[in-house]
Amino acid sequence: MIQPYAVLAALVMTAGLFTAPAAPTGPATTAAAGPVIDQNFADPDVMKVGRTYYAYATNSDGRNIRWATSTDLTTWAVQDSDALPALGAWADPDWTFPPGGSTDHGVWAPEVFATGPRSFVMWYTAHDRASGKQCIGAATATTPGGPFVPRDTALVCTPEIGGAIDASSYAENGRRYLLWKNDGNCCRQDTWLRLQQVSADGLRRTGTETALIKQNKPFEGTLVEAPTLWKRGGTYVLFYSANFFGNGSYMSSYATSTSLRGPYTKAAAPLMTTDAFGGTVRGPGGQDVVTGPDGRDRIVFHGWNADFTYRAMYSRRLDWQGARPIVEGAKIRYEAEDADFARANARYAGGASGGAVVGGVDFDDSRVTFTVHVPRAGEYRLHTRYANGSDAGAASHTLTVNGAAAGTVDYPVTGWDNWQVSERPVTLRAGTNTLSYGKGANFAEIDAIDVA
Repeated sequence: MIQPYAVLAALVMTAGLFTAPAAPTGPATTAAAGPVIDQNFADPDVMKVGRTYYAYATNSDGRNIRWATSTDLTTWAVQDSDALPALGAWADPDWTFPPGGSTDHGVWAPEVFATGPRSFVMWYTAHDRASGKQCIGAATATTPGGPFVPRDTALVCTPEIGGAIDASSYAENGRRYLLWKNDGNCCRQDTWLRLQQVSADGLRRTGTETALIKQNKPFEGTLVEAPTLWKRGGTYVLFYSANFFGNGSYMSSYATSTSLRGPYTKAAAPLMTTDAFGGTVRGPGGQDVVTGPDGRDRIVFHGWNADFTYRAMYSRRLDWQGARPIVEGAKIRYEAEDADFARANARYAGGASGGAVVGGVDFDDSRVTFTVHVPRAGEYRLHTRYANGSDAGAASHTLTVNGAAAGTVDYPVTGWDNWQVSERPVTLRAGTNTLSYGKGANFAEIDAIDVA
């Protein structure tokens, strides 16, 4: 990732010493809604040098580290060479990872950053010969495309807690920090995202190690991983991935803190899921954050193709509501129990999003009011998650948007506690909006709303 605090990296970007190789060897799309690299390019990390963006990815097609270049984060040239043609002496180059096939040697999740005008460091995950676990190594190069030359010893190797994977870099105030995950899910242990300062050259850990967050929410499954740290105003935003990488349950979420070392408070709901993208992106994760050429933030991440044979790379605009990230094209969820409601009531409900719902919107002065934020004015899709067990048939709620009547939200019969979605368009203004549900026909309960 690139951070505005990384002084040396900024000097390299200004200098413009390197230009992108010209010829792509793989397909790249220009449609913002689809993948920007429509081939295997998992766990993307992005660095900017001069006017060129360099992306690096987990091993595939016999290459330890894939890489690509772009000037706009949309059109990419995938390069034919291997950015890391050899692994450190500590790593086993012949080990294979079954989910990845015969050409997958467990070389994962690269992170690349500049430490000087012609000095670049790569952190990567590989299989440790001695312990049989994944560990993190370091390599150096004089150009962004490498070839990166590996160090003989690992940077982080903690087999007693499952190993170490998913290195990420963060820099501020002239100091650089390493974030990583202990791979505890390999052996029924907790998975913690950890932070520790490193030396100026990025090749040695120094100072105190801090455990930041671990898996403890139902949507995370057995793990959290792939940390990315970004600062928004005075708030640290720790993006991470969770659940099983190999199917559509994989997702990204985030936690926030006013202090680098925490404590961090997790968001109530994930940031990016398969459902949030309406199934058009499957298992979004392995994210990185970068500032685009227009000065706006972007989030890059991977997602499975339709038949789950490779993970393509996506690039989406990243907007903010204060320190809350909003991803272009992903539904933003608001739980009904967190809304303001009058002459209505909340109850715990099995199978409900967030575990609770709001019902009893049965009186003329009943209201359930959501405060939602969108980055741009225009027409959005409002998805209301509901259950309707009325004996009389279809139900509805009246809808008021920013104080103006906006028709109804209609609910076919589902039975109680059978949560379905009613979808309709809604016109919103840029910034903060209020959506208020009132009494309509018959009876229904609201679980949550999504805006996209």
